[in-house]
Amino acid sequence: MQRKHNKDLTSAAKELRKNMTKEERHLWYDFLRSYPVRFYRQKVLGKYIADFYCADAKLVIELDGSQHFEDDSVKYDNERTAFLEQYGLRVIRIPNNEIQDNFYGVCEYIDRFVKKAINN
Repeated sequence: MQRKHNKDLTSAAKELRKNMTKEERHLWYDFLRSYPVRFYRQKVLGKYIADFYCADAKLVIELDGSQHFEDDSVKYDNERTAFLEQYGLRVIRIPNNEIQDNFYGVCEYIDRFVKKAINN
């Protein structure tokens, strides 16, 4: 992966941590922050900033609002996912409405994924 610490993105990542979306705040404060395996929020990974990252599970979690379903965003997201997958990371994308409508299901899905990734 490109330099893990990309100084050009550090200030942007800090700003994103300060201004998380309500879905990001919900997932972070109500699940990931106290999860037994460490997660980072707004983590710089090469030339991108991941919403959430778990090094132990080699997992990136991206929360997607409606803008991610527009043609330009889909192309950008696919390029970003391909870049991260080159380094053995798995990217899972979760629509914001799933956080709102099925929070516990999302948490169970993440939990199963992390446990499977760590135990393999």
